[in-house]
Amino acid sequence: MSRILYIALAAVVFVGAMIGGKAFFLDDRSNIRKTGTANIGGPFQLTDHTGKAVTDQDYAGKYMLVYFGYTFCPDVCPTSLSIMGEALSLLEPAQLDKVVPIFITVDPERDTPEVLAGYVPNFHEKMVGLSGSLKNTKAVAKAYKVFYAKANQDDPDGNYTMDHASTTYLIGPDGQYVAHFSHGSSVKMLVDKLAEVL
Repeated sequence: MSRILYIALAAVVFVGAMIGGKAFFLDDRSNIRKTGTANIGGPFQLTDHTGKAVTDQDYAGKYMLVYFGYTFCPDVCPTSLSIMGEALSLLEPAQLDKVVPIFITVDPERDTPEVLAGYVPNFHEKMVGLSGSLKNTKAVAKAYKVFYAKANQDDPDGNYTMDHASTTYLIGPDGQYVAHFSHGSSVKMLVDKLAEVL
């Protein structure tokens, strides 16, 4: 292709971009629209702290406030779950009825339903503890884009810890991502957002 043809094509593109007397360049953000939602969340098959097999469909129609962690966690998990529990306690009864707080363990080898049953009520009476097989745990963590891994696995006494993300997710009644709260988010931040969407 000759240089003249390249210049001619460039001119056509430029003129086309000027249709209507308005240029549509990348720095003209008036035409950019935000669409879609974050690809976080999805189907899961787990067991709750009462020993009942559950799926995401058991919570359809409710907002899910989801946190991933483990019961042997020394500080991060208890702190995040305490903030979640306190925020839930500040909601009006009608608002609270629309929310299911969920704790999903990333340590299913130790966090059996029985262990979860003694753990989750410490943070809120409505909190649901979920565990599953290693395969199902990996699947739900992948759906929520949650990192986790065993640390110090070679401890002779088996006192390993779990490295894991510490984010709380708010999922809508339709199963779609609504918002997330990073570790250290305040009770007020959770309450304000929940009050807004509820």
